[in-house]
Amino acid sequence: LFGITLVVFAIINLAPGSPVEQAIQQMQFSGEGGGGGSGAGGGMGHDSGVSEEVVEALKKHYGFDKPVHVRYGIWLKNLSRLDFGNSYTYQEPVLKVIVSKFPVSLQFGIVSFLLTYIICIPLGLHMARREETAFDNSSQFVLKIMYSVPPFMLAILLIVFFAGESFFNWFPSEGIYSEFYDEKNAWGKIVDRLYHFILPGICYMIGSFTTLTLLMRNSVLEEIRKDYIRTAWAKGLDEPAVFLKHALRNALIPIATGIGGFLSIFFAGSLLIEQIFQLDGIGLLGFNAVKQRDYNVLMGLVFLQSVLMLLGKLISDLTYVLIDPRIDFK
Repeated sequence: LFGITLVVFAIINLAPGSPVEQAIQQMQFSGEGGGGGSGAGGGMGHDSGVSEEVVEALKKHYGFDKPVHVRYGIWLKNLSRLDFGNSYTYQEPVLKVIVSKFPVSLQFGIVSFLLTYIICIPLGLHMARREETAFDNSSQFVLKIMYSVPPFMLAILLIVFFAGESFFNWFPSEGIYSEFYDEKNAWGKIVDRLYHFILPGICYMIGSFTTLTLLMRNSVLEEIRKDYIRTAWAKGLDEPAVFLKHALRNALIPIATGIGGFLSIFFAGSLLIEQIFQLDGIGLLGFNAVKQRDYNVLMGLVFLQSVLMLLGKLISDLTYVLIDPRIDFK
């Protein structure tokens, strides 16, 4: 975790276009700070048309009057209090800005995660039980077609066919709820969010849905070709007992790799999908933070996502042991 934050902090501070330069550009466009001058992309001070006093004041305001290693030390010290500083763009605490984007991420993250595992595991198991049948072959064909379609292209196609005037106008094309959402009763709010969820939800799920289903199918097929399964058949066990009691448990070990990913639901987001469906989520926040050089928001996102990623990997390792007690990490 320390290594991740150190590398990311160094990279974003070496990138051109610091918040100071962004502020100078805004002052130039608004005619403040002592004249027009040349662009702020290369230098500051007299070359930028802004007085040295203003530049120094901006550096002090943003904390850029100190060396990079000193700023990193200050960031680590503030991190002990979960203080990520204020956003340069939103002029609010970073944690508050990030939490404000959670509704979109949680809605799509939780539902996508649950639906993916609830549907993919039984579907992959059933495909393995019907190996080389019409159902298995047709399912593989459809899944591979789904996997080959980029999510952003699928989003455009879904809007054209199901959220426009050309074909069917069944679903809304943007947002997570309608304009009169607050005036609806509890059931109306659920239905309203469901209608807004369906199209972007499909785009969020399509990649992981296909991957997990085929992984489950292939994992089960690998297990049923092993000697202990042949022994189970030889003992006269019926098909449900062989597949569900013996093969399934061991086949779930590769699937457990992604179990820890449920923590990432807090930061579920896709820049392209959020832009197409006009969703104000984590993906768009990260993109805007990069574009506007909002270093505090960037570091906050990187740190929190890294913590959840590492905890998720730990949970996945513990899940291995629950599925198969023979696994030992000692």
